[in-house]
Amino acid sequence: MKSLQEIQAIREVMHPELELRNVGSQEAKSKYERQVLICGGTGCTSSGSPEIERVLREEIEKAGLTDKIQVVKTGCFGLCALGPIMIVYPSGAFYSRITAENIPQIVKEHFVEGNPVKELLYDETVDGDKIKGLNETSFYKKQHRVALRNCGAINPENIDEYIGKDGYKALAKVLKEMTPEDVIQTILDSGLRGRGGGGFPTGMKWKLARTIVPNADQKYVCCNADEGDPGAFMDRSVLEGDPHVVLEAMAIAGYAIGATQGYIYVRADS
Repeated sequence: MKSLQEIQAIREVMHPELELRNVGSQEAKSKYERQVLICGGTGCTSSGSPEIERVLREEIEKAGLTDKIQVVKTGCFGLCALGPIMIVYPSGAFYSRITAENIPQIVKEHFVEGNPVKELLYDETVDGDKIKGLNETSFYKKQHRVALRNCGAINPENIDEYIGKDGYKALAKVLKEMTPEDVIQTILDSGLRGRGGGGFPTGMKWKLARTIVPNADQKYVCCNADEGDPGAFMDRSVLEGDPHVVLEAMAIAGYAIGATQGYIYVRADS
C-alpha cells in the first residue's frame, strides 16, 4: 500500500504525460511525441479493436517508433456506432470504423510522414485542411461528463493513469481533513440521490448505516453493479472504463459509515 506522499509523487509524474491527450494543451511534457488511444469498450472489442491494437503495435515497432508513440487501450468513448475508434494525440485525429488492414497506411502516412489519413477520419472532424478534435463534434461538444469523465481518456487497468487524473485525491482529503460525520454532511448537502426509481438520498443512507448500529462488529459497503434494464450497460461502462473511481468511492463510503470490507455485486449480463 502506498502512502499519500507516494501517490502525490505519481500524480506529479503522470499529469504532464496525460496532458498530451488534451488538444492544444500547453502543459504537456510527455516523453512520447504521440499517444494513440484505442477503444477497448465492449462495442469496439466486438468489432475487432484487439486485433487493431495488435497490428498497430507491430507496425509501430517495424517503423522504429516505439520510443516515440505510446499505444493506450481505454474504456468506451461513448460513440459506439462509429467503432472501432482510434484517436491520435496531441492533434486529436479521430479515426472511426477502422480495420486492422488500415493500420499500415495510418502508420506510414500519419506517424511517419505526418499526414493524417483523411478518408479514414470521422467525416465531421475534417474541415478542408483543418482537422477538428473529438470534443468539437456534435455528439460530444455539449456533453459535460461527470461519472464518465475518465472513460475513453485513460487506461482503466493502469492505476497510475487514474492517479494522474486526480484519482484518490478525494479519498486523501477525506482521510486527512474530515471526520466521518463531515463526509456524511457533505453528501447530504450535495443533494446526491440514488439513480433508481426511489431516488433515496445517499447522505441519509450513509447516516443511517453509521448510526443505527454504531458499534457493529463488522460493517460492509456493497456496490450494486447489477444492470436492471436490459441492454442499458451504464454500470458496465464505469466498471470497464474507470474502475478505480468505484473503488475510491467505496473507500470513502466505508470511512463514513465505519465499514472495513466491501463487495461489488455484478452478474454475467452486466
